[in-house]
Order: sequence, then structure tokens, then C-alpha cells
Amino acid sequence: MEGEIVNRVANSKLLVFDLEDYYPTGRRIVFDIKDWLYEGLVLREKMFREYAAAHDWRQYQDSYVALTCSADAIIPGWTFMLLTMHLQPYAKKVVVGELEQLETAVFQDIIGQLDIEMYRDQSVIIKGCGNKPIPPNAYILLSQKLRPVAKSIMYGEACSSVPLYKRK
Repeated sequence: MEGEIVNRVANSKLLVFDLEDYYPTGRRIVFDIKDWLYEGLVLREKMFREYAAAHDWRQYQDSYVALTCSADAIIPGWTFMLLTMHLQPYAKKVVVGELEQLETAVFQDIIGQLDIEMYRDQSVIIKGCGNKPIPPNAYILLSQKLRPVAKSIMYGEACSSVPLYKRK
């Protein structure tokens, strides 16, 4: 048929990998300890432990938590470990840092557990644009995971992808 429109993208053998398909549900929370510091600057162990003991940790059930201190204070190494001991029965994941470090750590776990055998000797497009906050490091981790098995790796959309790797 002359003039028939053919969707070559739909008919291609390209496999699309969308990290949004793996985005886990759960609240993301930044827990800033600055308000638990004496005069906002000094960590006093006894006072800090009292705050931790009195805090309702159940509110972090099934959440992802980033522990941080936005005050310019010297924080002992045990501080975030103590908070993690309280959070661990409730939170899905706890990291020290901001939201980007949290999302990276979450995706590091997810990508580490992926079975990528279906991508062996295939042309893969890692989908780019989306609506969920996928951290840039997740794309790096996924690229490293796929490179040993994929025939080729591209980034973007099937209609406008950027070639990244092609096995020789």
C-alpha cells in the first residue's frame, strides 16, 4: 500500500529500559539534626540521646530517610549510626546525605539485583525523560550493568536516541 504510515520504532527489535518502572514507592524524608543541637551548633551527647529516645520513630514506617545536618557543626561519627539504630526497624533505607544520595543508594540496590540476561546481545535504549526523580547516578550504574551483555546501548527515546556503546 502506497502512502501507508509504518511505525518503524514499534516494529524494531530495540529493548527499552525505563528506570521509572523500578522506582519504589515510599516517602522520601530528609531528617536534619540541626534542631537537636545545643544552640544549633553543638552536639551534646546526653541531650541528643534524650531527643532520640523520645522521638516517635514509627512515623518513618516504609520511608526512605536521608540523615543530614545543615548546621555548621562538628558531628561525631556515632551520631548518624545511633539514629539509624532507631530508624532501622521502620525505614526501608537510611543514608547520610541529601535526597540525591538517598535516591542513588536506593537505585544502587535495585540495579545490583537486576537480572539483565534478557538484554544479552540486544540493542537497548535507556529511556531518559520521565516524571519521577531518577538520580543521574542511576543511569551510570545501569549503563555499567548493561555494557557487558548488550550489543548496543543508547539513551533517550527510540525516535531520537543518542548512541553510547556498540560492541565491536
